Formats: sequence, C-alpha cells, structure tokens
Amino acid sequence: MEPTRRDAVYDTYWRFAAERHAIFLRRARGERAPWTEDEVLGRFKFCNTFRAADRVTQYLMREVIYGQHGRDLAPEDVFLRIALFRLFSKEGTWEAIEAASGGLRRASFDEDVLGDVLDDLKSRQSIYTAAFILAAPSVFGHQAKHRNHLALVASMFRPAGLGAKLARAQSLQDVYEGLVEYPAIGPFLGYQIAVDLNYTEHLDFSENDFTVAGPGAIRGLQKVFADPGDRSPNQLILEMVDRQDEEFARLGLEFGGLFGRPLHAVDCQSLFCETDKYSRQAFPELRASSESLPLVFPPKWGLGEHVAPVAIGDTPPTTGQLTLKEGGLHLVAGVAQSAASGARTAGDAGRVGLALG
Repeated sequence: MEPTRRDAVYDTYWRFAAERHAIFLRRARGERAPWTEDEVLGRFKFCNTFRAADRVTQYLMREVIYGQHGRDLAPEDVFLRIALFRLFSKEGTWEAIEAASGGLRRASFDEDVLGDVLDDLKSRQSIYTAAFILAAPSVFGHQAKHRNHLALVASMFRPAGLGAKLARAQSLQDVYEGLVEYPAIGPFLGYQIAVDLNYTEHLDFSENDFTVAGPGAIRGLQKVFADPGDRSPNQLILEMVDRQDEEFARLGLEFGGLFGRPLHAVDCQSLFCETDKYSRQAFPELRASSESLPLVFPPKWGLGEHVAPVAIGDTPPTTGQLTLKEGGLHLVAGVAQSAASGARTAGDAGRVGLALG
C-alpha cells in the first residue's frame, strides 16, 4: 500500500532542504544577514540540511578525526576518539580531555585521570551537549554519569572488543550493530556514531543502504505522511533519497547539494526532524490532538468533582470531567503544550514528555 502524503508538508520538506542549504552557502560565502526571506528560518535555529556541515560535526572532523592529534593513528585510536567525543559532543569537554591525555588514544586513555578532569570541569560548566539526552550506563556502578561513560568507552575498546567487530564489518549496518551491543548505546546514538566512524579513512561504507529514524524524524514522518502505507520509517527515508532529484525539479528548486554531493540517508533522516520543528510554526493545525483525553487519577486522592473517579475495569467517561484539551494542555507529537502559553518554539524540538506552560 502506497503512503498517503500531506502534500503541503511534503513539499515543505523539500523547500526547507533547499532554502536551509542556501542559507548555509550564503553564510559560507561571507554574505551579510539577512540570509533568507523565510520568516520561520529567519527567526528560529535549525540544523543544516547536510549533517556533515553542522557545527559539532565539523568540529569532530576538524579536531577529533583530522586534527593535529588525530592524524597518523591506528584505526582503533581514531575510533576511540570519535566514540568518546560523540558521547559528550561538547567542544570544551573534548579540549579538556585532549589536554589531560596529551592527545587521546588508547595508550593515553586513563579512566581515573579523565574522571578527575571531568569532575573538576563539571563543577564549573556543563560537560554534555544540550542537543540530546544520554542515559548513563549504570552497569558500571559509578554515581557520576561521565565516569560511567568513560567506563563504557574502556569496555568498548578492550582487546577483541569493538575494534575487532569494526574490522569484520561489511556494511554501515554491521558497524551500527556492533555499537548497539554496548550499554546505553541505543538505536539513535548507535546510528549517529556509526556515521561518524564512517567519516574516517578506515571505513567507507555506503550511507544509503541503511538508516535509523530518530525520535524527531518519527515526528516529522508523521506530519509529512498522513498514512505511511506499508512502509517502515527507514524505508520512507530511503525513498526520499531516491526521489530528491525528481522532487527538487518538480518544485523548481535549485539544489546543487553539498558542493556536488547529494542528500544521503542520514541527511534525509535529519531533515524529517527539522521539518517537524518547522511545521510547528508553518502548520500549527498539526499541533493539537484530535481527541480530548479524559483525566483519570486515583480516587483516593480526592481531587474534586471535575475529575471523575473511575473504577478499575470501567471505561473512562467522555463527558462531565476535565479533559486535557479543556484544561489547556494539548499533546503535541510527544510534547505537550499549554494553550495559555502560546506556541512552542523550534528550539523545543528535542523535548519529550509533558511540558506545562
């Protein structure tokens, strides 16, 4: 069964990709602001169309992989540097690690020394990126999240560990599957690190044979497609890769890619996340839940007549009690929004759960 598109949002996906990349190129050429006439793009921050062009990924390439301390290293040394950097994704944290280790590699990786360094740094500033939330692998038994992550990396790069798996890898999916065997390396983080590892001279697998849709991309997919048909999220992303030339031409959009490099699966995956954020402003009608959800709390709490008690096994009443919609709280693709607080900004894209205004 073919997917059912929301045509306006589907076209926005491609228009966003073209205009956000045009902004990147205008800035790269040193043009002065404003770089776009698009009100939403001009007002809110969005990731670049190409993942490789984003600031943190550029730092990864410039300093971690191909910088002074990353050159002429054994493959496992490079892989260790990448994995540890991506867990924090914070330039200041990486610089502290590099200074303490004299240039990080397996021989200079010392959990205790780096743990002390990060203890001190954490007392003065944040050591993790705010872009995404990482679970701490509690299996290693440390109270501090960063010490658990250091122990995780030590575990990954023990003899016959991740390095051996990567040496046997035949595809990007093999790299991913080797990563997600480790505690706290979930599907999205595993995919991101796999793509990072593939930037090196030591791995060179196709990025278009495999992808993993992150939470933001799933929300974007739900807005672009009213019904996915018989396609999985990953299949829909890969279809976007195949259709890019046709869709840019259909919409009359100039898109030369990243200096000639077309969109790859990781880019199309990210674009769904950015389309979700953009749509919060461009298509506010997609924000609200289509149904009012009755509130149900334990009767023993005695919250009053507006919240009707429901006995176990009963169907919650649909009238006569306060609902989320009536209470001014609307579910927004996994994020709740208070009607009284107004629209959430694009910067709220990564937050999951209930957010009260």
